[in-house]
Amino acid sequence: MSEAGAKAGASALIPAATILLLRDGTEGLEVFMVVRHHQIDFASGALVFPGGKIDKLDMAPGVRERADGMEGLDDWEFSMRVAAIREAFEESGVLLARNERTGSVVDAGRLKTLERFRDPLNKGELGIAEFLANEGLRLAGDMLTPFAHWITPNMMPKRFDTRFYLANAPEDHLAVHDGSESVDSVWIRPAQALKEADAGKRTIIFPTRMNVEKVGRSPSVAHAIETARMTPVVTVEPQVTKNEKGEPVLRIPIEAGYSVTEAPLSAAENVAKPKAG
Repeated sequence: MSEAGAKAGASALIPAATILLLRDGTEGLEVFMVVRHHQIDFASGALVFPGGKIDKLDMAPGVRERADGMEGLDDWEFSMRVAAIREAFEESGVLLARNERTGSVVDAGRLKTLERFRDPLNKGELGIAEFLANEGLRLAGDMLTPFAHWITPNMMPKRFDTRFYLANAPEDHLAVHDGSESVDSVWIRPAQALKEADAGKRTIIFPTRMNVEKVGRSPSVAHAIETARMTPVVTVEPQVTKNEKGEPVLRIPIEAGYSVTEAPLSAAENVAKPKAG
């Protein structure tokens, strides 16, 4: 399905955004991931990327005028990027925003003073526009690079339209899970995450696994971001079909650039997700 087609059918979908925060570790590229709370009704205990559903306040008056690098985007794409930045702050404490006076990304000292706003933003008690205006901040939308776009299969009762972004995490921002929706967090090499999942030490749902593997092909953050910038995003809406043995499978387009194009139908239960991954 094309992106235009996805937008056309958006009335039946729940828009969501997720972000792959990246850094260069001593052994190569690492990605920040959180472990979902066991009491959450979807993918409980799974290792995922920070993210979540679009909030109506993400498009409130005043947000666009405080966003860098998002000029000319339609409402759908704009709200996705706002949500990705907001959710990353709520769930990990990393804030991709600049001081409106200096133009510099907020440093660790300033970030510490903003920590108290994570919970009100998460609960909807504070809108992103009000937060930015009161604190003299601008969203650093130019730090986001589109990476992937997944849509829940149409046979699922709850469907999400999820955009994935890459971002180089500011070096002095301490990424920490929120202790509510996520109960643990880790900076991890993609290959290690997959190894631990294969060994049964971690749970990684299907869309997350595909994107962990894909970003893990890059040896560094710069390589991952440059590759994503040069690669068109192909929408993935897994389709139910049968393989050569007549077994039901989920099929994803080869053009999306993942390592596999088929997965057992049982993977469908791991595709619908209001949270990241």
